[in-house]
Amino acid sequence: MLNGRMKGFLVTLAGALAICIGSPGEMWGQARRVPPAGQSAGGSVVAEYKSANFIVRTDLTAKEAQELLERLETMLGLISRYWGKKNAQVIEMYVVKNLANWPAGMLSPEGRESVASGGGVTSTQKRTLGRAWQAKSIVYAVADRGTPQHEAVHAYCAQTFGSTGPTWYSEGMAEVGQYWRGAEDKSVNCHDHVIAYLKSGEPKPLKDVVDLAQFTGDSWQNYAWRWSLCHLLGFNENYTARFKPLGLALMAEQQGVTFWTVYGTMAAEIEFEHRLFLQNLEPGYRVDLCSWDWKTKPQRVRGSRVLVSKVEAARGWQATRLEAQQGETYAYTAEGTWTLEKDAKPLSADGDESGKGRLLAVYFDDYSLSEPFELAAQGTFTATQDGQIFVRCREDWGSLADNSGALSLKFKLSQ
Repeated sequence: MLNGRMKGFLVTLAGALAICIGSPGEMWGQARRVPPAGQSAGGSVVAEYKSANFIVRTDLTAKEAQELLERLETMLGLISRYWGKKNAQVIEMYVVKNLANWPAGMLSPEGRESVASGGGVTSTQKRTLGRAWQAKSIVYAVADRGTPQHEAVHAYCAQTFGSTGPTWYSEGMAEVGQYWRGAEDKSVNCHDHVIAYLKSGEPKPLKDVVDLAQFTGDSWQNYAWRWSLCHLLGFNENYTARFKPLGLALMAEQQGVTFWTVYGTMAAEIEFEHRLFLQNLEPGYRVDLCSWDWKTKPQRVRGSRVLVSKVEAARGWQATRLEAQQGETYAYTAEGTWTLEKDAKPLSADGDESGKGRLLAVYFDDYSLSEPFELAAQGTFTATQDGQIFVRCREDWGSLADNSGALSLKFKLSQ
């Protein structure tokens, strides 16, 4: 739930269910007037719109309501495929453009209060019958570009799984849901002010982001941290396989399952990759393409031995297998070309006149990176510290996906 711009809370109430049945075959944006009680003193009418999975009561125009339904259905399709369960029942929503258009009594007190503050709330009634349960959610949301989708994620999860999980997961995944644009689109697509905030200071420790004492609706800044961690775990190649099963277990409230039972042995690696993600965060950033290589074993070179590695233009920092020793001088060659966009001129490891496309290197030691330094198509360098050498193509972090090509990089001791 979002309050202000991005915060909110999930209210779970015990009691009888009031289930609204939708019409799956109805077309986008089919509207009708609500009964006379839906008309305000000023004459504005709140209308009802239906799609396959939503009933939306709103004072938006018919065109705006249709666009909202399309966004909601697209988002729901993505998250239901991700979690592997179809939406169980219609999601009922009240989406408010102007509170003056809504007569007293049409919105619940908590819904009106949340909308008045510029946010939204999802209220869920759940009834347990032995080991079985039924749940029905109602969403109240301000008519902006994110709150209805965010709250609809909560409603889907509550109705489908009976719970939305702990706060860090519930709110983090609701943010992922509202930003997600397509099944194959793994790029960063959050608000500019979220990126600016996350890059502005010291990263929040991992233990604080997943702290179970957190409560929903605390601040949009905490929502930003939760989103960043869920986005990383959901798309990074090192962690994605464990993340969906963890989420399903959390929403099913399985005893003994926590972030730490699943990821505790990988906490140092996640903390490092999370810091790196936040440091380089920008629109279009792909955590899957920037997943850190924890498997390649570094080696020291001796005698005439040559270490060979492949460096792809469309990935972030990549292991070279070289474990450098301070004071040693290494000779290298980087054969091949790469491009920075489709149909662009191929570049060598020297890059172009501006330096884009040049081969960059960095030392990795004890979960810390040095400042990057430049390599080229061939040359030598003397190690200024001990550490594993990682390299990448110099390119904007949000523009890696359309790069192509690779280099064959060779290191040996300089004679």
